[in-house]
Amino acid sequence: MKNKHNTMNSSPSARTYMRMQNHLLTSENKEDICMLAEVIAIKSQNIPWIVTIDGKKQNFCEKLRRVSIDKFYEIVTNDSEAFKKICIQLPKTIKKLVEENEGFKVQQDTVIGELKEMRDDILISLYKLAFSSYEGFKL
Repeated sequence: MKNKHNTMNSSPSARTYMRMQNHLLTSENKEDICMLAEVIAIKSQNIPWIVTIDGKKQNFCEKLRRVSIDKFYEIVTNDSEAFKKICIQLPKTIKKLVEENEGFKVQQDTVIGELKEMRDDILISLYKLAFSSYEGFKL
């Protein structure tokens, strides 16, 4: 998984691509597909992943994919709004777990604070920041 707080420059990207390419070449299961799933992608996507290695653009391979997290969850669950549903449920689940377990110590969450500063509705803030083209977040 990839998110914007853990950037991947060209060198780690190329290594990851080559590992995936090697897996596809050596796997006994010819149905395998390798995906770079990006938690915060520029847009909702499920596209072939093409990289440039040592100045040479690699050949197109349908089994090497670059997908946004909404499309990844859609593939896994067959639900185009699965990622949105997780975004809605996760804060509720975390709140319940913290309330039911006195031993849990909750640290200050700067991300939630920043989202609430933008707007009281965290989903709208998430939408504005990162997911405007993702399934379930489109207006």
